[in-house]
Amino acid sequence: MSDVPTLLLSSLRPQTRKHAEAALASYASHHGFLPSLLALALAPAQDRPVRLAAAVYLKNAVKAHWPEDDDAPVPESDRAALRPQLVPAMVALLAPADRALRAQIAETVALIAAEDFPERWPDLIDHLVASLSPSNFTANAAVLETAHAIFAPWRSATRSDALYRTINRVLSAFLDPFCALFSHTLSTLLSPASEPSTDAAACMLLLTELFYDLTCHDLPPRLEDGHEEFFAQDTGGFMRLMAWDPPTLRTDVSTALNRRDATDVTQPDDTTPSIPTRIRTVILEIAEMYIKLYPEMLARTHSVEAFVRAVWELVGGGTQRGVAYDPLITQSLRFISTAIRAGPYRDLFAAHDTVASLVAGVVLPNIALREHDVEQFEDAPLEFVRSDLAISEIATPRQAAADVIKALVDASPDATPVLESHVAAALSSYAASPTDWRKKDAAVFLFEAAAARGANPALDVVAFFANAVVGDLSGPVAGTHPVLRMDAVRYLHVFRNQLTKDQLVSVLPLLKAHLADDNVVVHTYAAVAIDRILALRVGSGGPPMFTPDDVRAVAPELIDVLLRKIEAGSTPEKVAENDLVMRCVTRVVITARSHLAPGAEALLGRLVNILGIISKNPSNPNFDQYIFESISALIRFVGPAKPGAIGEFESTLFGPFTYIIQNDIDQYIPYTFQILAQMLAQHDGVPTDYRSLVPLLLTPASWTQKGSIPGLVKLLQAFLARDARQIVESKQLESVLGIVQQRLIPSKINDAWGFELLQAVVRYVPPPDLQPYFRGIIMTLLTRMQSSKTDSYVYHFVCFLSYVMAIPVEGLTPDYVIQAVDGIQPGLWSQLLTNFVVPQASKLAAKDRKVAAVGLTRMLTQSQAMLQPPSVAAWPQAFTALVQLFREPQALQRSTDDDADTGVTAIDVEEQTAGYQAAYSRLAAADAAPQDPTAHVPDVQAFAGQQLQSLVQSRPAAAQMIAGADQTVVAPFVAALRGAGFQV
Repeated sequence: MSDVPTLLLSSLRPQTRKHAEAALASYASHHGFLPSLLALALAPAQDRPVRLAAAVYLKNAVKAHWPEDDDAPVPESDRAALRPQLVPAMVALLAPADRALRAQIAETVALIAAEDFPERWPDLIDHLVASLSPSNFTANAAVLETAHAIFAPWRSATRSDALYRTINRVLSAFLDPFCALFSHTLSTLLSPASEPSTDAAACMLLLTELFYDLTCHDLPPRLEDGHEEFFAQDTGGFMRLMAWDPPTLRTDVSTALNRRDATDVTQPDDTTPSIPTRIRTVILEIAEMYIKLYPEMLARTHSVEAFVRAVWELVGGGTQRGVAYDPLITQSLRFISTAIRAGPYRDLFAAHDTVASLVAGVVLPNIALREHDVEQFEDAPLEFVRSDLAISEIATPRQAAADVIKALVDASPDATPVLESHVAAALSSYAASPTDWRKKDAAVFLFEAAAARGANPALDVVAFFANAVVGDLSGPVAGTHPVLRMDAVRYLHVFRNQLTKDQLVSVLPLLKAHLADDNVVVHTYAAVAIDRILALRVGSGGPPMFTPDDVRAVAPELIDVLLRKIEAGSTPEKVAENDLVMRCVTRVVITARSHLAPGAEALLGRLVNILGIISKNPSNPNFDQYIFESISALIRFVGPAKPGAIGEFESTLFGPFTYIIQNDIDQYIPYTFQILAQMLAQHDGVPTDYRSLVPLLLTPASWTQKGSIPGLVKLLQAFLARDARQIVESKQLESVLGIVQQRLIPSKINDAWGFELLQAVVRYVPPPDLQPYFRGIIMTLLTRMQSSKTDSYVYHFVCFLSYVMAIPVEGLTPDYVIQAVDGIQPGLWSQLLTNFVVPQASKLAAKDRKVAAVGLTRMLTQSQAMLQPPSVAAWPQAFTALVQLFREPQALQRSTDDDADTGVTAIDVEEQTAGYQAAYSRLAAADAAPQDPTAHVPDVQAFAGQQLQSLVQSRPAAAQMIAGADQTVVAPFVAALRGAGFQV
């Protein structure tokens, strides 16, 4: 491994990255590799790029391979060697220049702790505590940074006994030293005898973050008893820090954390918060959390009133603060909103004078666009749009001020009249001076916030649009400021749910006109608005509001202007920059559907040309997702509607896809396999051009990229469904099963895909051809069951057995399965049935119950082995399990129709987190409704009745077996069958 430093440097260069990463990956499972990376990161003699690359690669290797269910987990010797070295490594990296290295090592510690602490790393917290110093604040910052990296994930963790055991273990070892260090650091910072140091301030910032971590689930008794130490109005540490802002620390935080002295005073245009500003921001985050979780504690010390006074001093002066204060102002307003909504403090904000003061002193200054916002609008337009669209996360003072408005409207009847008066005043000012566009922008934004997406009945959204907004939407571009054009488009986006379909149809041409706007913000917002409007559904979860016929005429024009915006990019990065425009293309395609058939080949050609450009340097995963979604949607909706279309699509796509595979463009390969499977699925057989793919699919190298596995499985399923005979005759079945048995089933990550592929094998390979391999398949499944069983694996195992016994394949009977199992060990089937199949049946999800019911019915009524010892002893239990599946009859109904909307809503980012994922980039448009393998059984209960009746008639002793089942469960079911005329 002597070449590792050279490989790390090569991995930083685009031209050598692939080779270097492959070579480094080959070392990943070697003993000593991870400790050697840590040694490189710590080696002062190494070049800094090598050290940082080593630290980053160490973190990424731990993230990928430390989990024990990884296909190539870190050797145990490396785990044992690495753990005790990490905390000392953090403390060793104290130089200002080492901060980036320290951050990577801290994240590495956190990743390992998430897997190993406390069971396999019980002394971690003890090592952290032992590394704290009463005098070395630099070392303390390193320790606290590590602790915060470990504890911060608790904030979003779901409550569980395991989590609480971990938290309690941490508290028992960490809380007392934490409180002592907080008190010591606070005294040091507030001491009048000396100027506060940046190192001590950095420690205090981390201590406040840790306070949040330690209290985000429950309040430890030590902090409950010592509440006044932190929250007392005059003497509490947090209240004292809210007023603490020494001039010597008003510096760029990134500089402050890397310097021993900090004397530069923040300039007005600084954009990075100082350490005291960040401390106050975190304290207000803590206060907001306390209002939600521990309001009785704040009431004990009257802290809310004290925080409100502190916030008023920060933001209540009626003026705007610099950009560096944005996080603090945002959090201050979030605190106010939370306090207004909290029951105990609502009355504080309900009075008319209070509302008026808040609106005038706090809201209006922060909803007005600042010079920084205008510069961002002009110079970083996509950043502006994404920030403005972040409705789920209040991240800017403007958004936070809007949230204060919504809270006031809910809390006080006086709020809406006060806000209306300000809106009217701003519109009057604009009317008197039309060049003062900021007044109208503020008025429109204020109205949007007050109307609360149509939830405020006192405000007429449609009337305001007609009186104040529509002119900017329909007027000449030259006479309207671009911010006001954006406001008009955004207004439709915000209130789309309050408009009727006819009203929305009437404004679509206006939005289409704004797609051609030269201003990036305006045309991007127009794309977003069109996308969101076309995504509307009738009612909750109903069908799409807009049908293909609704957009038939306008869809080609929309797509053309959208693609022209994308094609105007001068570099691959610029072409792929605006994923919001590309998402709108996808939305139009999946809305227009087959109506795009006349120009589908030309459209696909444009998409492929764009793909060819961005493939030179993939830079925007979201854009990639949506361009492949668009291609997939064309195949899905145009392919079946236009004869010959699939052949034309294949001739256009095979060349680019071959290039992607041959050049190993790993970001695109998962998409490629999914689309190839989608196109093959539209053929009755397997065209010659596809056959050459099979050897590639069966090479082990194709299965090394985790993200490719689902697409590869889908593609092999399509081959098996159309030409299993060819795969058998060409001796390729062994390779298919080798992938299942060696790569998929042994993997806890990919075993579900192994079962998916096995289902295709047993469904399409004739049983006589499968017979020589079936026992080996069962052996593989049982070996994994014995070596590393998981709940998920047991579930899939039982579903697979049910599937094999349920599907209507000649020669594939329940005894085919049972004999293979008992051939491994006599009586083994009876054990599997009793220990796994029967207990799991009642836990099956609705989508799997019909198959299980048909499979169990066939097993109980058609298997000779089930009527012989030892399996016959388990017959009554299995019958009880079968009857339990009928407790929810609706779960046994499965449609065989391909729902035209299947998967389509998953493209909608607001409805589901669709988009690029490192492990698997699923194409929602490629998802078809799953076929029902038991479609031959339209009525499962009638099928069960018929089969049981035949069994009882041919074997009268079966009646005794039915009587031996749990009668509290089966008696009503049997009675229902008899009532339907079945003799059971």
